[in-house]
Amino acid sequence: MNTYDLIMKKRNGEILSKEEIIYLVNGYTSGEIPDYQMSAFLMAVYFRGMNYEETTLLTMAMADSGDRLDLSGIKGVKVDKHSTGGVGDKTSLIVGPILASLGVPVAKMSGRGLGHTGGTIDKLEGIPGFQTSISEEQFISQVNNIGLSIVGQTANLAPADKKIYALRDVTATVDNVSLIASSIMSKKLAAGADAIVLDVKVGTGAFMKSVEQARLLAKTMVAIGTKAGRKTLAVITDMNEPLGNAVGNILEVKEAVECLRGQGEERLLKVSKILACYMLIAAGKAKDLEEAEKKVENAIKSGDALEKMKDFVNAQGGNPEYIEHLEKFERAKYSLAVSGRELMEHSDLCGELDEAYLASCDNQEIGMVSLILGGGRETKDSVIDLTVGIQLKKHLGDCIQKDDCVAILYGNDKQRLTNAKERFLNAYTLSANKIDKNPVVYEVITEKDL
Repeated sequence: MNTYDLIMKKRNGEILSKEEIIYLVNGYTSGEIPDYQMSAFLMAVYFRGMNYEETTLLTMAMADSGDRLDLSGIKGVKVDKHSTGGVGDKTSLIVGPILASLGVPVAKMSGRGLGHTGGTIDKLEGIPGFQTSISEEQFISQVNNIGLSIVGQTANLAPADKKIYALRDVTATVDNVSLIASSIMSKKLAAGADAIVLDVKVGTGAFMKSVEQARLLAKTMVAIGTKAGRKTLAVITDMNEPLGNAVGNILEVKEAVECLRGQGEERLLKVSKILACYMLIAAGKAKDLEEAEKKVENAIKSGDALEKMKDFVNAQGGNPEYIEHLEKFERAKYSLAVSGRELMEHSDLCGELDEAYLASCDNQEIGMVSLILGGGRETKDSVIDLTVGIQLKKHLGDCIQKDDCVAILYGNDKQRLTNAKERFLNAYTLSANKIDKNPVVYEVITEKDL
């Protein structure tokens, strides 16, 4: 068995065996298979695909490539949540404290940013002092004591995924169902949670562009989780525009805190609440959606979720004063506003119109705006500027007038700001007619739907 033959086999559309998949995963993890060969294999998978059996085998091989976390020392049903990634997605920072305040232990391992999307770990590192790497003993103890811990993926937990994840990011092999499903589920299975709730994004800012693609990914992951003996479900949510008003690491932390205060943007709050509800149901803490919704609403209104956020930050070395006083966070040096006039002049509709509606958004382009500003990774070794980003003032379906502020861009380099603004203007289309807003949640996939 050799790597060249396996690359050619997959390039030709043939099915790989369990032994061949394990050979590739273990060989790359150990360093015997170099980046350039694994890159070729990933590209072959991207174009030729993997069937369900291959995807499951790849997932299991990646989960078995290192340690599996034993969470038996944590009391209660451990529920994990994972998003397939999107622009402005900071739901983990909202959902975790809500669940913990309701007595559901959340022991979560998260990743860094992939391409134009921001990772939960990158966001948390915007809180001064916050430690995203703690020992397994500390991790388990913290969840038992306060109900919540979010840490970075350890070197020994699904190390194959960590290496492949970084390589996919820079070889244009991210948006493939088998590779996404195996990456996500290998970490989830190795991380030891009893139940898994998946947030599958769909739209111009997601890896899955259509509901059909998102449904396929959701069913693939639910099937893998179910086969592994974990209660697994997926919620398909909209990513045709940024989720919330903020795009950028520190900006998103601040917005998450605002949501825990009950003051967040409507779509972001809705997605966060629905995910929290299904996690509550999966943990056996609510019998149905109606009961779950009442508990989640109360966790926010009572201030319990916000207090839990402070406890969580404090427990991992962060300064909880930043959660209490958001103005303490570091800010970018420069800002640049985008007006309705500029957007209209950039559009074919400029003419005699005094107002127009935001009709569509190339959300991946908004992610690229953040990347240009320094808020994403261009290579696997890129250092993110945590202070830069975008503050949106308008969303799809909103009416904009010439004097309106549509968005504010924040950066530390004036030339980057100028380039980013031009990219931002190209991301939106306008309409003279009122536009219906997109659904926030499309559907929920459980094992009954397989």
